[in-house]
Amino acid sequence: MMIKLCLLVIIAMIFNVGSAVYFELNGGQTKCFIEENPKDTTVLAKYILEDITPQQGGYGNQLSLTVKVTDPEKREVLSKTMPANGRFAFSTQVGGEHKICFSTNTSKWFGPTVKTRLHLELEGGAGANDYEEIAKVEHLTGIEISLRRLNDRVNQIRKEQSYQKGREIVFRNTSESTNARVMWWSIIQLVVLVLTGVWQMKHLKSFFKAKKLV
Repeated sequence: MMIKLCLLVIIAMIFNVGSAVYFELNGGQTKCFIEENPKDTTVLAKYILEDITPQQGGYGNQLSLTVKVTDPEKREVLSKTMPANGRFAFSTQVGGEHKICFSTNTSKWFGPTVKTRLHLELEGGAGANDYEEIAKVEHLTGIEISLRRLNDRVNQIRKEQSYQKGREIVFRNTSESTNARVMWWSIIQLVVLVLTGVWQMKHLKSFFKAKKLV
């Protein structure tokens, strides 16, 4: 039991690691990436948008960022324009690949020569919770909030496992369906080939009889 608990703690620590990236956005450019999460998962994003063309006048304090999030069914989950430094969050209504797109206002106000760099940090599941705020609101002790954090991480792991299991079932069903189609197509080809051979044999036999060769 103790070994199992230790393994869960280690896995929970691994799953708590967020992803931090940065990339450049030129004026008028939109960049998208995919974030895959199970159903009912909260995703928190912290970002900083900086102007990397100070020779153009330094418009960093006037920049704004537009973010659009769509779910696997192409439905819009989030669409808003925000200041150059902040955060946003959304909850997944369905499990799967969510498309997150970013664009800036630089092409509209400052021309396409302005370049920006977006620093982005994503946290999903238990990692998106503000446990300091939860501890203040619910008046929890240090041990209680640690147990809450661990419990949330374990639940997130179970949710991830359930999601991956569902994906495996879908993949297996797709593979079995594909294999069945291939098998039936091969059988049909074989039947057609046999029927063609029989027809050719009968045709040749009739031809030879007509020519009185047999």
